[in-house]
Amino acid sequence: MNKRQDFRHFDRLRVRWAEVDMQKIVFNGHYLMYLDTAVAGYWRAMAMPYHETMELLQGDLYVRKAALEYHASAHYEDRLDVGMRCARIGNSSMVFEGGVFRGDELLVGGELVYVFADPRTQTSQPVPAQLRAALDAFERGEPMLDVRIGTWDELGREARSLRTAVFVHEQKIPAELEWDAADANAVHAVAYNRFGMALGTGRLLEHAPGVAKVGRMAVRHDMRGSGIGAALLDALTGVARARGEREVLLHAQRSAEGFYARLGFVVRGQPFDEAGIAHVQMARAIVAMQ
Repeated sequence: MNKRQDFRHFDRLRVRWAEVDMQKIVFNGHYLMYLDTAVAGYWRAMAMPYHETMELLQGDLYVRKAALEYHASAHYEDRLDVGMRCARIGNSSMVFEGGVFRGDELLVGGELVYVFADPRTQTSQPVPAQLRAALDAFERGEPMLDVRIGTWDELGREARSLRTAVFVHEQKIPAELEWDAADANAVHAVAYNRFGMALGTGRLLEHAPGVAKVGRMAVRHDMRGSGIGAALLDALTGVARARGEREVLLHAQRSAEGFYARLGFVVRGQPFDEAGIAHVQMARAIVAMQ
């Protein structure tokens, strides 16, 4: 029987009204949905856009077996943690084990067996070495991101693509407001996953003597909530620290204010409009390395 400590990845959820049956407990079939959703979260925690990665690997994963074992029931409004881990990798298959927990109590255990196959013929083929290595590394607790620091000449192609997708296409900011001369002199950061895909970017400017400014923070929409933004901020703050700056500030969109607050940034002043979007200035002191 699985225990909480057996899992590195958890998805959290709250039981909804629509998931409770006439016995006033979660309908048994919904637990399979909980596990399947946790698998999607597992790929996100690996910094792995699922569909794009499978296209790169020229295959896809198909469920061969799904099994559930029930120990106790979840109720409406229960807060559940759904653990997921890759337990075994064979030649063409992989076994994921899951557990639905209420606190430390295991309510339901599950096993999902996937086969890696050619999507055209749905015939099995060996699990690619790159995917196998990434899964093993994740389960060992190794970092899934490589945040690179560089100039616009070095990182501009990926940074431009990410910023265009997020700011110009998603947020409808006019392209002429997105691009400025500051890119040429800024320090840029781009986060890459283990498959070489660029997932997020940001830049660092000197705002005033001793004060750095982070800007143009953009993370792929399907990878948000997986620690990429925090990794980018940490890398850029490290550059500011190395330059001897004492503070880093930024203009946060109001929708992202909570994210920055959790990373230690404090609001300064009143909200303001920038490129048609409500923003607020936030700042954080830079702690010198001992």
